[in-house]
Amino acid sequence: MNQPPNRTNEDNPSFTSNDFLKFIIPSLIGLMFFIVPIPTDDGFTIPVAFLSNQLIDLIGDVVPTLAVIMMGLSVLGSLWTYLAKPAFVLERPHFNSLLNVTPFWFAMRVVGFIAGVMTLLVLGPEMITSEFTGGLLLYDLIPILFATFLFAGMLLPLLLNFGLLEFVGTMLIKVMRPLFKLPGRASLDSLASWVGDATIGILLTTKQYENGYYTKREAAVIATTFSVVSITFTIVILSYMELDAYFLQYYGAIVISGIVAALIMPRIYPLSKKADTPYEGTELKPEEPVPANVSMPKWALRQALLKSQSSKSFGATLKDGFQNVLDMWLGILPIVMAVGTIALVIAEYTPLFTILGKPFEPILMLLQVPEAEAAAQTMVVGFADMFLPAVLGSGIESEMTRFIIATVSVTQLIFMSEVGGAAPRLETANLIRRPRPHLLAPDVYHAPDYRRDRPFGLLTTNASSRISWEEALFV
Repeated sequence: MNQPPNRTNEDNPSFTSNDFLKFIIPSLIGLMFFIVPIPTDDGFTIPVAFLSNQLIDLIGDVVPTLAVIMMGLSVLGSLWTYLAKPAFVLERPHFNSLLNVTPFWFAMRVVGFIAGVMTLLVLGPEMITSEFTGGLLLYDLIPILFATFLFAGMLLPLLLNFGLLEFVGTMLIKVMRPLFKLPGRASLDSLASWVGDATIGILLTTKQYENGYYTKREAAVIATTFSVVSITFTIVILSYMELDAYFLQYYGAIVISGIVAALIMPRIYPLSKKADTPYEGTELKPEEPVPANVSMPKWALRQALLKSQSSKSFGATLKDGFQNVLDMWLGILPIVMAVGTIALVIAEYTPLFTILGKPFEPILMLLQVPEAEAAAQTMVVGFADMFLPAVLGSGIESEMTRFIIATVSVTQLIFMSEVGGAAPRLETANLIRRPRPHLLAPDVYHAPDYRRDRPFGLLTTNASSRISWEEALFV
């Protein structure tokens, strides 16, 4: 009697109850911490923001000092890596990407550390240390970032590592091509950005573009339209604007406006004119269809269980979370202090942002937005970094106006801190070259070492592999 052909485990995997539990339990816990609102004395908030606020209430007085210490460690670690080139750092992808930075970003870390020390000790010119510039950052913003990064960084692996993204992403496959002119797998990149961080989506997009899964046009659309900031960043914005009670409305507005923009942008210049050609030297791979005899929910569950089956141990997940926090504390805090201080000095002592925001005043007045003149300057400053509108607009009395500013700041996808910060964190790619963590969002994705001839992250000296930020942005 003829025997049926053997099927490999990859074609027909078997799952245990443990695989189901590894998918369901961490995913539900992650959703609970990041999405489900809980009642508080001041209204509703989400658990991550609640825990952050509790920590600030407990140790808020010492957080500025701790933050400046972290900035100092960031500078010393980067300097040590540059001068000594220790194998301990260079041979470990996480430490290499965190400490092996370009001269520009090292200089920014130094500027942030110096500004932090001057503000903490009240040394130097008042324009740097005043309560409206350096003091606003070190005593108002930095504590929120410090606490939020701690809890969000430790908890993000629950959303990323156990199959939730694979399940939701697979369920969205059938809407990606007709609506956004993208392959279904792009839903995973987009969700990785929204849940984890913009740089996660960019890293995934870059890798899949190089491997032939995306065309140049598709990669450009994803990188400039779908690589939005993370839930963590939106929590920080909302907390800073004192709008925690409106999280669901706020995130709903971000989702709706983001979808509308994503429907329009791929259909107009310049994205519509990008060539549908694969990465140089690769062959375009067709998208794997969902089997005809398998329902979409069943296929999505299969993808999720495959992810949970390969998920790491509790200790490894805890290590991932700790690395996330370290990335944010050492890689982001000094940059926030540097860029924020410079921008606030310009805003406080020059009329630059007021002048640039003038064209937006009549539009906001037409829409009957309260305090339109104050809100107008925040419409432009977001090009430098998307957190700056919240910093400048936090003193506006109208909750409606603060809500609008917070939403616009998050949905403004192209900004210099992300584009500039993207350059040093990718190895060598036609999209972006080794992006640093986003200025105000956690970097929780660690790219695999796909260059076998040397440790991941060593900065290349091949001039032909370096590209401008314009090329990085528009592929």
